[in-house]
Amino acid sequence: IYHFHQKNGFACMMLSDIFELVQFLFVVTFTTFLLCCVEYDVLFANRPLNHSHAGAAAPDRSKVTLPDAVLPAPQCAQRIRASGWIIFLLVMAAVFWLYRLVKVLCSLLSYWEIRTFYIKALNIPSEELCNYSWQEVQARLISLQRRQQMCVHKRELTELDIYHRILRFKNYTVPMINKSLLPVRFRLPLLGPVVFLTQGLKYNLELLLFWGPGSLFQNKWSLRPQCKRAGARRELARRL
Repeated sequence: IYHFHQKNGFACMMLSDIFELVQFLFVVTFTTFLLCCVEYDVLFANRPLNHSHAGAAAPDRSKVTLPDAVLPAPQCAQRIRASGWIIFLLVMAAVFWLYRLVKVLCSLLSYWEIRTFYIKALNIPSEELCNYSWQEVQARLISLQRRQQMCVHKRELTELDIYHRILRFKNYTVPMINKSLLPVRFRLPLLGPVVFLTQGLKYNLELLLFWGPGSLFQNKWSLRPQCKRAGARRELARRL
């Protein structure tokens, strides 16, 4: 519900996911084109071709055009087929793209359900969503809980309950970094202490701790029951 509001509704979220798929296709296609379909010796006029004078002492660099450097489609396709590692990378990219496509289709169903919830339960039409602040949406959510008991584990929701749910993982990550439990601080020669947390490292830490198959959470907000038992800490730490 929070992300639906922050990302401006169903249409924006749907277009964002679709454009992400298109962007990935463009990057893969354009990279393959640059690797296999461009004659760089011709492009940089290292080899005379077309309008350049073959008998001259040096190539005529001013006469080379982009079409001269682009290989014909059959020759380009032959280069791709001749390179095993490019075919392997293209197959991997295709598998990843299909995985992302399935994930986007599943997400669209979820977005539509949240859109319906906004319209029918919160009485906020899609075209009016941008006129509502998150505080107003939150107030309607708390009021709806009093009438319909959406959350069965608690009779009344508060703003703090909602923020705890939204910031669930951050509320764990920040203390772990503050207590130096996560390896993000290093001492380098001459430079002294530095903080190093790339997107790749952050992704791996989140996969390990929060939403991977062996994580401490059984869903997006709830710890596994065994993680709440003090006697199981050593065994859980060993597995982790």
